[in-house]
Amino acid sequence: MTLTDQLQKIYTKEQYSAVEAQDMAHLISWGPVVFQVARLLNKYGILELLDNHTEGQTLEQLVEATGLSEYAVKCLMEAALTMHAVLIDDKTDTYTLAKTGWFLLNDPLIRVDIDFNHDVNYEGWFKLDEALETGKPAGLRHFGSWKTVYEGLSSLPEQVQKSWFGFDHYYSDHSFDRAMEIIFSRDVKNLLDVGGNTGKFARKVVEYNKEVEVTICDLKQQLEMMREQTKGHESADRIHAYAMNLLDDSAEFPADRHYDIIWMSQFLDCFSEKEIVSILLRAGRIMDEKSRICILETLWDRQKYQSAALSLTMTSLYFTAIANGNSKMYNTDDMSRLISEAGLEIETINDNIGMGGHSMLICKKKQ
Repeated sequence: MTLTDQLQKIYTKEQYSAVEAQDMAHLISWGPVVFQVARLLNKYGILELLDNHTEGQTLEQLVEATGLSEYAVKCLMEAALTMHAVLIDDKTDTYTLAKTGWFLLNDPLIRVDIDFNHDVNYEGWFKLDEALETGKPAGLRHFGSWKTVYEGLSSLPEQVQKSWFGFDHYYSDHSFDRAMEIIFSRDVKNLLDVGGNTGKFARKVVEYNKEVEVTICDLKQQLEMMREQTKGHESADRIHAYAMNLLDDSAEFPADRHYDIIWMSQFLDCFSEKEIVSILLRAGRIMDEKSRICILETLWDRQKYQSAALSLTMTSLYFTAIANGNSKMYNTDDMSRLISEAGLEIETINDNIGMGGHSMLICKKKQ
């Protein structure tokens, strides 16, 4: 495994003393309730209240502001204190916001992750062992009987959909501008957006370039959602749809025109290794020497920060328990191997795209 210099320093040597390691183990053992306390500190406006009152707030003031009982507030604040979200002045018994609490309140990525894990994943984590043992998303059952979460996205409860798309779009949206620059550094007239979801990227593309035609390839129910999202868009006539179940090995990519770019953004991580090779093989059949596949992924081993690598490896277990049971956030070695098995080669890799630490792998057919 090839790690970035930053991650190599962290993951190849012990980071903690014995006492620090024991503290971390305790934090992990109480992780589920630590998570819920963090969520509720935001839900009840406690972190925001402390952020607005830097002089501090007493227990009585927090009770009055939240409308909760003294018992409820005391439980939350004592837990918040021990998880370093707040500080206390033991002379005046006033609480103030600690740095961790500030990030829980103000970092939009953390807020997105909290909503995603609570609304989409929390109940499903209870079935993680079953999912790992069977290769099926056992944690998805409490939402419906679909084989994958993608089949049921349009039927999920409204709040679950909101948190799912909020998570999905946050990581990709911040990468789109730089991705567009890279894509259109070459002559692109037709772009195939594989797994285009709600058409958000397709809308960006047709806004960026006034001549390009985009075809979105996805499940029928996803394309119906895309049509709703693109309805009325001034360039919607340049966004086309091609219904395809990518898990069907006999389903071929559209060959109605020459596609200069085959775009796969946060897409291949939704499939197992065998499925990825199948998808790339079929994509290769509509390519010529001028075509390129652009794969945008958050490869966990190419991250600059430990927190990013942690988030991505934990996201792998969302795929295990909820999404499909057999995919993950891949590392560079694994993704490169799968690309090669499909008869393709990586031409260039562009790192550090957007806020999510995306990498764009530009691939061509092997000569």
